[in-house]
Amino acid sequence: MSDTFGLLLKLTIFGESHGPAIGAVLTGLPAGLPLDMKRLEADMDRRRAKGRISTQRHEPDQVQVLSGVFEGHTAGTAVTFLIENKAQRSGDYDQLKYRLRPGHADLAAFARYEGWQDYRGGGHFSGRITAGLVAAGSLCRQILERRGIRIASHIERLHGLQDRPFDFASLDREMDLAQSLEFGVLDPKKAAEMQLLIEEAASQGDSVGGVLETVITGLPAGIGDPFFDSVESELAHLLFSVPAVKGVSFGDGFGLAKLYGSQANDPIIPGGNGTVVTATNRNGGLNGGLTNGMPVILHTAIKPTPSIYKEQDSVDYRTKQPVKLQITGRHDPCIIHRARIVVESAVAFGLLDLVMMRDAQIKLRQETDTGAEPGKEPA
Repeated sequence: MSDTFGLLLKLTIFGESHGPAIGAVLTGLPAGLPLDMKRLEADMDRRRAKGRISTQRHEPDQVQVLSGVFEGHTAGTAVTFLIENKAQRSGDYDQLKYRLRPGHADLAAFARYEGWQDYRGGGHFSGRITAGLVAAGSLCRQILERRGIRIASHIERLHGLQDRPFDFASLDREMDLAQSLEFGVLDPKKAAEMQLLIEEAASQGDSVGGVLETVITGLPAGIGDPFFDSVESELAHLLFSVPAVKGVSFGDGFGLAKLYGSQANDPIIPGGNGTVVTATNRNGGLNGGLTNGMPVILHTAIKPTPSIYKEQDSVDYRTKQPVKLQITGRHDPCIIHRARIVVESAVAFGLLDLVMMRDAQIKLRQETDTGAEPGKEPA
């Protein structure tokens, strides 16, 4: 099992849902980068459960930075974020130790860990573990924003309801709007309808899911690598690590399969000031695994929360006999509004790692410059 991901920049996550604490460790950052703790707290607040559309497990999620930061700046060593669990009610899970919860990792976890896993609240499989990812992602995001790279998301679809799309003619303003919204829906009328739908599902003991649209601006062309280290590969790997994510696509994604090549291709045109851009962006700012300078667009499908209060069919793992299962405790009827910052944090970490790789390559080339030009024989 690996809890660590990354190339130059490495992220390690740790903890269990009902253990004493959870957290994350970032290694590979140079010294001297500022960390705004107020911004980190604001990002953590976006993940926090609020109101009737979220779980009633209310964790303060106060982040302790145990190492790697001195006088408000990175010190060049491992940055360790610790978040104590203070609102556990482990007794809610006593009856579920061997009764497998549909939609959860219980069945697969028994096969993998032979019963030694921490089953309380999903243990290490829980979405609770993403709090550490958000803390680490906040630092990564702050570094990216100082380079003019921005990330914003909105709830594109919830169950059968659709938000209006980003207006790409006014993208900076649209991203500001998305970041200012607690619920993350651009159309206020649709936001009200979606929240009502979540409350209705909760009242029936059920849950709903949806799709997030994420836009990244400010990435220069040429970030990434072909094949195994493509931007899509890196970001999809990270996003599929987030519990409840069941689909990731870039640009028009599966919609491209319905088009002719003449429709799917993005025409290339002069962009002014010596730049080259594409007239459309169906490929989501990515070609050949590399950024092309256009906004990167991705979509993340979040499944309905599997912890529902309706009675379900299951099996007792010890006896292998059928049982009727009815979950109690505190659970989200929908997590997409809380998952928005988690997705953005995962994207921020992945992009910073890719940017650092490109920076290292450029620096090495510049420091070993022989004066040769591409396509020409050296003098």
